Amino acid sequence: MCKAILLLVLLLCPALAGAAEGLDTGDTAWMLVSSALVLAMLPGLALFYGGMVRAKNVLSTSMHVFAAMAIVGVQWVVIGYSLAFGGEGAFIGGFRHVFLAGITPESLTGTIPTYVFVMFQGMFAIITPALIAGAVAERMKFSTYCVFILLWSTLVYDPVAHWIWGDGGWLLEDGALDFAGGTVVHFSSGISALVLALVLGKRRGYPHERIVPHNLPWTLLGAGLLWFGWFGFNAGSALSAGSSAALAFATTQTAAAAGALAWMIAEWLHAGKPSALGAASGIIAGLVVITPAAGFVTPAWALVMGLSAGFVCYGGVLLKHRLGYDDSLDAFGVHGVGGAWGAIATGVFATVGASGLITGNFHQLWIQIVGLVATGIYAVAVTLGILFALKATMGLRISEEDEMRGLDQAAHSETGYNI
Repeated sequence: MCKAILLLVLLLCPALAGAAEGLDTGDTAWMLVSSALVLAMLPGLALFYGGMVRAKNVLSTSMHVFAAMAIVGVQWVVIGYSLAFGGEGAFIGGFRHVFLAGITPESLTGTIPTYVFVMFQGMFAIITPALIAGAVAERMKFSTYCVFILLWSTLVYDPVAHWIWGDGGWLLEDGALDFAGGTVVHFSSGISALVLALVLGKRRGYPHERIVPHNLPWTLLGAGLLWFGWFGFNAGSALSAGSSAALAFATTQTAAAAGALAWMIAEWLHAGKPSALGAASGIIAGLVVITPAAGFVTPAWALVMGLSAGFVCYGGVLLKHRLGYDDSLDAFGVHGVGGAWGAIATGVFATVGASGLITGNFHQLWIQIVGLVATGIYAVAVTLGILFALKATMGLRISEEDEMRGLDQAAHSETGYNI
């Protein structure tokens, strides 16, 4: 009897070991939910941006986000995933997984099906160019915008994602830390948004005419949805339902709250009163800054990072008034400045699974800065190239008459409010 039991245990052990190393249904369930949470951030972004523009441009601004869902959602399956994760080159993935070739329902990435990993990463690829739309609201041709995000995703986002997250990526090999996209998502989109705002020029009447948000309750609701979805964005980047996800969940919540508080204080001190728009912006600032560090810092350091985010990004938004460029919805001030500070702060405060400057590791801070500089130079150069090509072929701006009429009518023959 004992021999029979021993034989059964020996037979089961390899199977149990294979199960431990293979598909984990708990991890898979969490990643399916996380992917959906990140997708929910897109309508949240549409509300956030849509509420900040004038009523005559609410649909066109929302369409910038939904167009990214359609265009990049297709691009990612056709070529984007392969360029980012389809090889082991230092600078680009390759063409091995074009149209997701070579991936089957049985394929695994870690403990989850590769299809789930593809879709989770695809949500990041979608939201990144959508963030850029904040810099071009109310004046860019919709057709040109659609072509721009397709080219930008292919030529900027996919290579940068490979540098930092793909097998063999040169920044990954050098030890760069980016838990959920501080450099890959926010800094790359933010710095590109600044280039787009400078090349496109100011909105008609800016800054002499008063241009105010038409529906701040929309913006607050959008900020709330973004906060909600960001738990999938950050905690999902652990790629498992374990302790790393739990830490990222806690640091995300802490930094978002601290960012909102700090922005309100900064606005109170600078302008005399805190605003609803400021509170919403502070939430996003805290979330942006914690994103690269979410799984590498303790909640106490997340509190410090969130508080600093409110003040740093508030200053980043004020830059456009001092320097005179028209970043319509503060894409650079929040995502560019916040993404840069988050990447640097990760190199300073990392203590979980990595070591930063506070533990004596100066090299980590150095490689974070190298990653920012390389990403910034590359994104600026390629974005400029795309814009000059599109300006010469399609044109970038709508006509002055259409800008006065509003893009809802000019680009879509619709109106947001039929009252």
